[in-house]
Amino acid sequence: MNYRVRTSEDRGRAEFGWLSSRHTFSFGGYHDPEHMGFGPLRVINEDHVTGGGGFGEHGHANMEILSYVVTGHLAHRDSLGNASSLGHGDIQLMSAGSGIRHSEFNGSDHAGLHFLQVWLRPQSSGTQPRYAESKFENSPGLRLIVSPTGRLGSLVADCDVDVFRLQLETGASDTLSPRGASVWVQLISGGLTLTPRPGAPAITLSAGDGVAITGAGATALAATADVEALVFDIAQAA
Repeated sequence: MNYRVRTSEDRGRAEFGWLSSRHTFSFGGYHDPEHMGFGPLRVINEDHVTGGGGFGEHGHANMEILSYVVTGHLAHRDSLGNASSLGHGDIQLMSAGSGIRHSEFNGSDHAGLHFLQVWLRPQSSGTQPRYAESKFENSPGLRLIVSPTGRLGSLVADCDVDVFRLQLETGASDTLSPRGASVWVQLISGGLTLTPRPGAPAITLSAGDGVAITGAGATALAATADVEALVFDIAQAA
């Protein structure tokens, strides 16, 4: 078992007035050959968008794109005819396939928007574009939100990755039993300790930190402060 922590402070930065973004992996004008992704996990951007700001219409192809709203409302429109407003607990998955165009804006003129956008490389290219969204109510522990099969009511992505939302109150705990060879944990808020195998040294994360773990066994998750996180259980070794 080995692991590597990606601290919040070490992430790439982009500042455009209306947008303050942190890049876990190389993206746009930020390039770091040591951080090009983790297996099929290619992008984790944490974006803060001011009232009325947003990304105008642009295109994507051959990528599974997951949007996760932390606070505020994300207004989405795309070339498939979808138009929606997503708040906390709403999960959006866009399978770009052979090509899709979309825009995403802060749904408020006044309040801020905080969301994560995640890109996953698909197993197939040139497929029919698809769009899906779902509402996942707050619930303690691990909740499967994306999977390759759609089990337990999760959204279906064309990649062999299970994506979980983790919510824990201070002092609470849960256990991740990964089915895959690699795990990435991205802590959005709070404080979290992970023990990837019984008896292994604990890994401590603060808000904005991520950790790549290869060869994890049953992983104990314990909250030192109220936790919200995304957990990626990746089939192959990354």
